[in-house]
Amino acid sequence: MWEITTFALLNTLIMKFLQRKIDSYLQEWKKRSHKPLIVKGARQIGKTSSIMHFASTNYDSVIALNFVLQSSFKQIFDNGYEVENIIKNISLINPDFRFIPYKTLIFFDEIQDCPQCATCLKAFAIDGRFDVICSGSLMGIDYRDIESNSVGYKEDYEMYSLDFEEFLWAKGYGGDFIDSLFEKMKKIEPLSSIEMNVLGDVFREYMIIGGMPAIVNKFVTNNNFEGTLQMQRQLLLDYEEDITKYAGGLDKGKIKNIYNHISVFLGRDNKKFQITKVARGARSRDYVGTIEWLNDAGIVNVCYCLDELSLPLKGNYNPSSFKLYYRDTGLLVASLDRESQDDIRQNHNYGTYKGALYENVVGEMLVKQGYSLYFYRNEKSTMEIDFFVRDSNCLIPIEVKASDNATRSLNKIIDNGGKYPDIKYGIKLCNRNIGFNGLFYTFPYFLGFLLRRFLNEGSKGISSGLYP
Repeated sequence: MWEITTFALLNTLIMKFLQRKIDSYLQEWKKRSHKPLIVKGARQIGKTSSIMHFASTNYDSVIALNFVLQSSFKQIFDNGYEVENIIKNISLINPDFRFIPYKTLIFFDEIQDCPQCATCLKAFAIDGRFDVICSGSLMGIDYRDIESNSVGYKEDYEMYSLDFEEFLWAKGYGGDFIDSLFEKMKKIEPLSSIEMNVLGDVFREYMIIGGMPAIVNKFVTNNNFEGTLQMQRQLLLDYEEDITKYAGGLDKGKIKNIYNHISVFLGRDNKKFQITKVARGARSRDYVGTIEWLNDAGIVNVCYCLDELSLPLKGNYNPSSFKLYYRDTGLLVASLDRESQDDIRQNHNYGTYKGALYENVVGEMLVKQGYSLYFYRNEKSTMEIDFFVRDSNCLIPIEVKASDNATRSLNKIIDNGGKYPDIKYGIKLCNRNIGFNGLFYTFPYFLGFLLRRFLNEGSKGISSGLYP
């Protein structure tokens, strides 16, 4: 047990300085709820480190069981799922654990290797003496079964790699600075030239590094890119191995075909993913479930094409027409060919690959704010909008520009003569300062992480002409 405990402790110490948004969520969860918590997310996004840091500062006793590294603990449910039986069996395996009522956290880690663990959550919720957190990679976990086993007796939290705000924290920028950026968005006040230049540079670092905690940690500690590409490429290989291990009844070869073609389609003009072109003779009906598996595994973000430009968004999309983005843009960069790598890293050409990097990172930022992804392209392909979100009143088109080109589609779709009554204004993300031209807001890419906050707090009254 000592080697495993030491490994977990060292990992936590290495990662502990990275502030994460889950930190405040865990504190709130402890105060308001005794329901067990399931923290979902892809591998190596910092779930275990964040939970162990929280546990070490909030409980007198922490019972941390890892079903991958400590497979013997899979036996603890052999006598049923009652709390007393589980505690007895844990104590048989490790008598050093202390179960102090109301002062103990039980942490079931890597539950994808012991999914029956979910069945005990109802018993722990009813018992109430011990707080329980479960965590594991989305790989291989059938959350539908977990839902049915513990409905009403658990909470869920989906965790991602670091978003840009968390990356700013890692770089030393505090909450007051971020609040000042939001105030400028709210007032439609341009940023200073030094803010534009410095934050632009930090954002481009983020696009290359991505948000995987170990990679971010290495980058901010060394203040250079040394070794980060190798770490990213290893992660890509690890994901491919996980497909082989956890894909269940689906055809693993077909999932790998999809996985290995993501950057191929992002390099094309329209970026639409076409299953019929991933392999000779490929048919969509043979790939049913593969896209959903990659999405559930935390590898991709799926962006669906809207059939109609009206609300509600979820009622107007075509499930067979979509784009696939990497959930972490750093991994997209790592997946590119060597020539594209050199173009980005040596020539600083971030608009390479048909603007895919900017689209990918904006999609990633939207998902990490809780949005689903939708785009629009008309039948003649004469009008295309990269993303759509909504506020309480209207549908909002978002156009992403790798360069500051004209925005014909955005202008046309907003100034539409009443053709699209749900659309009243739009947003353009590009390498330009904050502004508003009467039809759409312009923000630099790096402020994309504040869009939900802006739409909730800063843009009230826009549709009625009160702002800016």
